[in-house]
Amino acid sequence: MTRRVLRLVAVGAAVAVGLTGFTEAQAGESAPAARVWVTTVDGAELMHERAPVAFGRPVAGNPNVTITVDPSREFQTMDGFGASITDSSAAVLYRLSPAERDKAMRALFDPAKGDGVSFLRQPIGSSDFTAASSHYSLDDVPAGQQDFALRHFSIARDQERILPLLRRAKQLNPQLKIMATPWSPPAWMKTNGSLVGGSLIDDPAIYQAYARYLVRFVLAYAANGVPVDYLTVQNEPQNGGEHGYPTTAMRVAQEAKVIEALGPLLRVASPRTKIIGYDHNWATHPNDVANVPPGQDPETDYPYQLLSGPAGKWLAGTAYHCYYGEPAAQSALHDAFPGKGIWFTECSGSHGPNDPPAQFFRDTLKWHARTIAIGTTRNWAKSVVNWNIALDATGGPHLGGCDTCTGLITVQPGGTFTTNAEYYTIGHLSRFVKPGAVRVASTSFGTTGWNGQIMDVAFRNPDGSTALVVHNENDDPRTFTVAAGGRTFDYTLPGGSLATFTWPRSRVLDDGLRLLPLRGATATSLPASPDAKLAVDEDASTRWSAGQAQEPGQYLQVDLGEQRRFRRVAIDSGGSIGDYARAWQVSVSDDGTSWRVLASGTGTGQLTNVDVKARARYLRVTNTGTSGSWWSLADLRLYA
Repeated sequence: MTRRVLRLVAVGAAVAVGLTGFTEAQAGESAPAARVWVTTVDGAELMHERAPVAFGRPVAGNPNVTITVDPSREFQTMDGFGASITDSSAAVLYRLSPAERDKAMRALFDPAKGDGVSFLRQPIGSSDFTAASSHYSLDDVPAGQQDFALRHFSIARDQERILPLLRRAKQLNPQLKIMATPWSPPAWMKTNGSLVGGSLIDDPAIYQAYARYLVRFVLAYAANGVPVDYLTVQNEPQNGGEHGYPTTAMRVAQEAKVIEALGPLLRVASPRTKIIGYDHNWATHPNDVANVPPGQDPETDYPYQLLSGPAGKWLAGTAYHCYYGEPAAQSALHDAFPGKGIWFTECSGSHGPNDPPAQFFRDTLKWHARTIAIGTTRNWAKSVVNWNIALDATGGPHLGGCDTCTGLITVQPGGTFTTNAEYYTIGHLSRFVKPGAVRVASTSFGTTGWNGQIMDVAFRNPDGSTALVVHNENDDPRTFTVAAGGRTFDYTLPGGSLATFTWPRSRVLDDGLRLLPLRGATATSLPASPDAKLAVDEDASTRWSAGQAQEPGQYLQVDLGEQRRFRRVAIDSGGSIGDYARAWQVSVSDDGTSWRVLASGTGTGQLTNVDVKARARYLRVTNTGTSGSWWSLADLRLYA
């Protein structure tokens, strides 16, 4: 028999069944209906609004996997979702007629009729996606010359096309936030005198000049009607190789020196502009390690070093890209520095050189849905930002770098534009999750590694409405249940598809219960498992397996660390919906030795809610039945 890994997660959300709370009569309202929009991998439905589905009473013995949404457990506040108006994006948008260009801008930024893009990451100077014949910074001087006074500083190129587009974007969506990032300092500040490759000259005067250069950019953009909310000092600081486009190897110590010079200047010149560090992959790419000179530290813990050093006080947090590693790296950094924010700031859609369009639409939709739209936000990202917002049908123009990248939209040779998979993966967030929304707890059973389950993320908007983004990782249709408070609805999604559900705030969906945080709690099990330990939030998990078919006496025991009062215990088998305990018993103890039984019963499906009134330090869930199936615990939750 293949060994299965079973999981216990400390907190999540439960279906409110059998608890006295708000009723329709008490609340003076009926249960709301959820609106639903769907995008399918075959393109038959593209952000298509289907018929709404009403919440109803839960059904005993529900055979579906249940996603439970609980707004009482909050995580990060969202800044927005979007891409970058690169020099290339601006160039192709200006190939359109004024009327068609405005149509494209509305499709991208209009919150009512378009994607409602709410976050842009703008290059400072040239990147690989540049329509010019050569790369440029904002302070270029002849080779061998320097410009410490920044007399040659200019944003004239941006004023031609990029800034007018940014101002139009802010007109369409006044909540739009702007982040700015340089791919290279001016060449005269670098060891090789080039925008491509090299590193920043290790000189205090250079650090000060570079800091003033960045402040000049922020002030110039503000003067042109585009205030900058966030700033990083180097795109991909470990990507120092020569790839035909601007790059700079910037070691931790150098980035820290730039930040320490920039922080005090920015605090005076533009207090709204916050500094974000790192701006690179979830893990250090092997090619970046290979470029480190012999004997030097590859700095695979770059963001940790940066945040823990003196520069950390100037940083709002850290930014990540998707090109190597896994989104879980964001949660690990958050756990180490919980007071610092995390932004996800770059991931380009791409395709193989011979992939037909239908295939790379399908593949991009699925990968971005599970890894970027849901994977990054479930791992504390405050933003989800793709790379180019628009490219032409050849994936350009570009000057070095990626030749198979795609944008949110493609400007076609005939003077029209079409939408790509990224338009929809971003849109399933940006249309429905408003700036200032807070991610809230929801049970999710898929993984970024594609395990064929249902994966999701939930948000509470500033107006109190809820947005739930769901991805069916399986290639076949899957039916699931969504539970909120004391109500549920069932839904079936086609294989690989992405959906967003929204519903208004309703007292009917508030059962009065609130999740108990279980920080400091620990878990033990019988049979013993060497890796059984209790997670502290709903995004981490304990992996625990009975290792055999269900037999009486198997148990999971939790030490809450102190006496806690609770009204409900939710026992959730998660995606392994057939592996629920056929019979169970819940016991508590004050000392871990003397136990008293609170409740016992018969399991009928994935989720069992046990309503009790208890105060105890120790909790034990015991399997008292017999079955050929395994016993799986994906979530064990306590509610007050």
